[in-house]
Amino acid sequence: MMHYRGRTPTGAPILRDRADAVAYAAYRMPATTGAVSAALGELAARLPGWSPASQLDVGGGTGAAVWAVAGVWPGERRVTVLDWAGPALELGRELADAGAGPRGTSWEKERIGPGLELPGAELVTVSYVLNELTEDARDAVADAAAATGGAVVLVEPGTPDGYLRVRRARDRLIAEGMRVLAPCPHSGTCPLEPGTDWCHFAARVSRSSLHRRVKGGELPYEDEKFSYVAAVPATWDTPGAAPGRIVRRPQQRKGQVLLDVCESVGQVRRATVTKRSKDAYRAARDAEWGETWPPAAGPDAPGGPAAGAVGGGDAPG
Repeated sequence: MMHYRGRTPTGAPILRDRADAVAYAAYRMPATTGAVSAALGELAARLPGWSPASQLDVGGGTGAAVWAVAGVWPGERRVTVLDWAGPALELGRELADAGAGPRGTSWEKERIGPGLELPGAELVTVSYVLNELTEDARDAVADAAAATGGAVVLVEPGTPDGYLRVRRARDRLIAEGMRVLAPCPHSGTCPLEPGTDWCHFAARVSRSSLHRRVKGGELPYEDEKFSYVAAVPATWDTPGAAPGRIVRRPQQRKGQVLLDVCESVGQVRRATVTKRSKDAYRAARDAEWGETWPPAAGPDAPGGPAAGAVGGGDAPG
């Protein structure tokens, strides 16, 4: 399972046989589903009232992203999973048919690489697969996803290398005419300096007793760190990106909360929210890493005039 956080692309499927697929489903699939669900939830928050009528899951393997979409947007839809690992597709079909999962899904074997052409879909998911691909193949996936005409959500492990893969894919989506809705509050250049900082978040995932035994853990949960981007065609009529995004864990101080916020103007700033702004202070004390900021508008709103700004912050937690 270390392949999923590795730095060297294999150029071939990681899940090569039934044993690999089963091991992944038991060890990694819950965390992958949790991370993708968190990313999809942020897209849903930026598209109130929208629900995709179709999903195309590229490199979907055992279907983690299919389960995630069904959790965020319940209901029937046309779903197609493409992957080059036959054993993963077979297990994914079995899991969906055996449980209360997304039935009627089409599980199709397809090589993921240069020359990839994808059918149209209202939502395209690409999760934890870019690290398996060569750079040319990654670019081909991003370009093909943008050409489908739907929303695109890409998720990778929350490592510096995972962030760089997402960042490159993000640039290509923007170049193809897409608009970023999450996590970035803008579609400009990412303000973080590669090699010194990286954008990532964390999803808390509950562990079943079986999951704890498989992973040798004792806690009933784990925190899955991930990087992601969610974008839509620029022609879509949407409320737009978030006003800002908290990109590091908030720091509680006596009488104040420090928030590192990526803003719509394309920069990360340190917001110091004090008790002088009562509503903002209460909101800041409850704010969590990865949430939008400010959560409301108004003269005394969080992040408003009463919240000062100072220099940069610590590296992401």
